[in-house]
Amino acid sequence: MTTHLTAGEVDLPSSPTMVDDGPDHPILAGEDLGFSDFSGARNDSLDDLFQRILRRNCDAVCHLATSSDPDLRTVVGKIASEIAADLEPRMLRAAPRKGRTSDPRGNGRANEPLDVWARGILVWTGGQYLPPSSGSRHIKDSGPTRLAADNIAPFFESLMLFVAYHIMEYFNKYIATGVLKPEDCRLILPINNDMDAEHTDIDSADYVDPTDFFSVKCGMFPLSSSVERQKAPAPHLIFADTEIVEHLEYYEKAELRLATKTKALFFNQHNRRFAWGLAVSNCTIHAYVFGPDDIWASTAMDISGIKGRRAFISLLVNWSLCAVDRLGFDPSIRYVVDRCVGGPYLEIDVHEMDRSTGKVEPRTYYSQRCLGAADHLAGCHARYFAASGSPESMDKPAFLIKDGWRATGSSSADDLHESSFLNVLHAEFDKSGEFSGSFVQLVSAGPVYISRGNTVVTDSTATAFVSLPSTTQDAAKGSDSAQGSSSSKVQRSSDRQVRQHRRTVAKWAGNMISEAENQSQVVVAVADAMAALNAAYAKCKILHGSISDRAIFLQQTADRIRGVLAEFDYACYAGESSGVDKVPELMLFQSIRSLEDPKAVRTFLDDLESLLYLVCWLGTFGVNKAQRAAYAARHTAGLEPRRPIMAWNQGTAADIAGRKRDHLATFAAFDSNILFYMRKNSPLRPLAEDMYMALFLHPGCYGVTLLTDNSI
Repeated sequence: MTTHLTAGEVDLPSSPTMVDDGPDHPILAGEDLGFSDFSGARNDSLDDLFQRILRRNCDAVCHLATSSDPDLRTVVGKIASEIAADLEPRMLRAAPRKGRTSDPRGNGRANEPLDVWARGILVWTGGQYLPPSSGSRHIKDSGPTRLAADNIAPFFESLMLFVAYHIMEYFNKYIATGVLKPEDCRLILPINNDMDAEHTDIDSADYVDPTDFFSVKCGMFPLSSSVERQKAPAPHLIFADTEIVEHLEYYEKAELRLATKTKALFFNQHNRRFAWGLAVSNCTIHAYVFGPDDIWASTAMDISGIKGRRAFISLLVNWSLCAVDRLGFDPSIRYVVDRCVGGPYLEIDVHEMDRSTGKVEPRTYYSQRCLGAADHLAGCHARYFAASGSPESMDKPAFLIKDGWRATGSSSADDLHESSFLNVLHAEFDKSGEFSGSFVQLVSAGPVYISRGNTVVTDSTATAFVSLPSTTQDAAKGSDSAQGSSSSKVQRSSDRQVRQHRRTVAKWAGNMISEAENQSQVVVAVADAMAALNAAYAKCKILHGSISDRAIFLQQTADRIRGVLAEFDYACYAGESSGVDKVPELMLFQSIRSLEDPKAVRTFLDDLESLLYLVCWLGTFGVNKAQRAAYAARHTAGLEPRRPIMAWNQGTAADIAGRKRDHLATFAAFDSNILFYMRKNSPLRPLAEDMYMALFLHPGCYGVTLLTDNSI
């Protein structure tokens, strides 16, 4: 049935949240996914990112999981209160008393799962359950617990399982009476314990014993599941990661480990809007929300006290019942299992204008290939899909879909989107036929819609995180309030940077330039891109503004490979600023001037400089997955040194600009830091050399002012 979008109301298709598709999941693990595999080389500087965008002690974090339906909120509150009320007497019975060390009723009820889990929770708190003089009951701490992280993990799981057991019973009762629907309910269960030593990647200067950290993943399961630690489900059913740390002094390292794993979650789950996470230190739990520009940490939930236990129980119940968008998923991108069409695939909804009726209607596209995943923890989280109009034709894609969170400033009312610039370019060049195929051809573009109870809103950071404070303006002002406090004032959505969740559909333009068959194809594509950039500037005064490995595609025509320009989200007219400073994932390819002065007026030379950096990057690490994998293997084996160019993707804009200055200041510096690491017989090496000399050694170019030594 077709649904119609009007100015006031729109019906969105429902989204199945759980699909059992067996142990393998080609959309996530298959070879033809086209994941960005720069992994080791292309990496955020997570410690710097935390300093800039982490806000602690946010009371509203856990409220993000609450349902917009007041009836469901009542159900959640009742269930959470009853679970907490059942836990307290079980912990009391499990507490040791004078003359006995176990439940007085012997081996019967004391060995029931609920009592076993309650004993585990009691051991976790390291205390005795004693009634205070006020008549309320609490845990009295018997001294600091020094449990190792791997010993805390099973007790943390005990609390999750205790809550899940009750949730299953209560939800089934409410389903039987018609209050709840089975498809709206789920169990959040631990799925594996993974002790590792990844902390050395976070701070290689400090050695930390591996037992100081422990990781527990949480997954989503149907109510029919057994309440126990589960085997790993299909990757798209993994919900969140938990980092457990023994020593409080290592807590920030645990946060960075959590960020690393959450980055992988964005990378592997193509319908992730935002992500949840948990960090545990002894008896304290913090919940985290990872958004495009902010990371929020909740106030502490101390499970050694009744209040802290009830807060965490309420969070688990909310996660089990809230809409999937509040779990961080996008209901308009769905995983579907159909072995008849070659395995799992994605259904992607795009709202398009029906020209015959004048109405905006959702159209569903189908994809089994992700050309580019969200490979940064923060930023626009852009994803690219090879898509078709039916499941049967997915092997021959006809469309290129881009999904991402575009920064629009404080208001998008007067904001020029990608479609505006592409329409101007096609109007100019389609008449003559010259350069008509050099720019991606859009089919449709528009916002993504999210249901909020009986209303539907455009998905954006202003609507998704309206109750949470923003660090964007704090960081811009250099305020120390970025660390936040529970008393910090929430910025109005009109005062913060807004990212709108948008989706575009274009005609199929081939694979990205980072998946070329050989370097000669890259040379051709770069030449075509340079000609198209020049034509756009000469004829339309349009500057691209965001050249990257995702902005140029390789289209196979009847007689040759052609480079096609895409990604005009941050284009601008000559004499304007593109606003590209709001996209951290593009800093690797940004010109030095735009890094140092985000408000500087853009020029045509900025685009050419970005193109040079793209050539250097691909020439260093490889132009396709196989070449980059070979480099990664050699680097891991200690056969390849660290490339200086890797520093272009770490740190702040000022840091990256400074490193580029150092590497480009003289030809000798460029040769030793960049050209030296490109194969001598590579066609990209002389191209990079010629582009460098034209841009940085030519007196008519801006780059010459950056040099301290003009000798070659």
